[in-house]
Amino acid sequence: MSRLLAFLAVLVSVVSCGGTDQAAGPSAERSLILATTTSTQDSGLLDELLPAFTEDTGWKVKPLAVGSGQAIELGRRGEADVLLVHSPEAELDFVAEGTAGERRLVMHNDFVIVGPPEDPAGVRDLPSARAMRAIATAKAGFVSRGDESGTHAREERLWEQNQIDPKGQWYRSTGQGMGATLQVASETAAYTLTDRATYLAQRANLRLEVLSEGDKALLNIYHVIELTERAGDRVQPDGAKAFADWIVGPRAQRMIGDFGTEEGGQPLFVPDAGKDEANLGN
Repeated sequence: MSRLLAFLAVLVSVVSCGGTDQAAGPSAERSLILATTTSTQDSGLLDELLPAFTEDTGWKVKPLAVGSGQAIELGRRGEADVLLVHSPEAELDFVAEGTAGERRLVMHNDFVIVGPPEDPAGVRDLPSARAMRAIATAKAGFVSRGDESGTHAREERLWEQNQIDPKGQWYRSTGQGMGATLQVASETAAYTLTDRATYLAQRANLRLEVLSEGDKALLNIYHVIELTERAGDRVQPDGAKAFADWIVGPRAQRMIGDFGTEEGGQPLFVPDAGKDEANLGN
């Protein structure tokens, strides 16, 4: 009986070790965390890119779609391996801290000011800064993301250009992503600032029109930022580099340029890898 018990103990030990080895095997090691802005998810772009990345590299991706400010904070705490964000000033400040690796240009689209077709503040075809001033002057409803995202940062810059501190019943902050904020603006016949891709992806369900667009202040630029182990020992630099290399590579850039053309007749993003950022939007 004692020999049988000893044999069973060894058998259990072998099975347990086998399970442990499997859990720590290649599939677990080749999984990375991407912290990114909600616009890449709400537009549907991630649904196109991530399976292709996994197919090409073997790396699986867990995306965390939050505002750019929150994504950068996740990187700062070492809770993500790579970032795909669109808040250039915050990105540069973060990279200067020394825990991030390379920051590379990926793509751009633009922000637009959308609002109800009736346009009570009369902002149609105005430049963005004048449009925002007109909304505040009329105390027309405006819905802000209010989430420290790249979109929120751009909105705040437009208010600052007009020396306006938005507050009062006409100004509402959702603290949510772009898709949810667009829905609130639509339901309350209010204005909001949105990236064009998310608006176009959801346009069929919105009672909102593009009213102000096209000036350089509305350019919306995305970068990929690799994290390093300086941000924390959980960071996987190999996975971060694999994703960054891939998204600025030929297949991903081609997919980005094609995305949206079949459904909406126009691309939702412009691929920019290797371009001079200073010349974007010219």
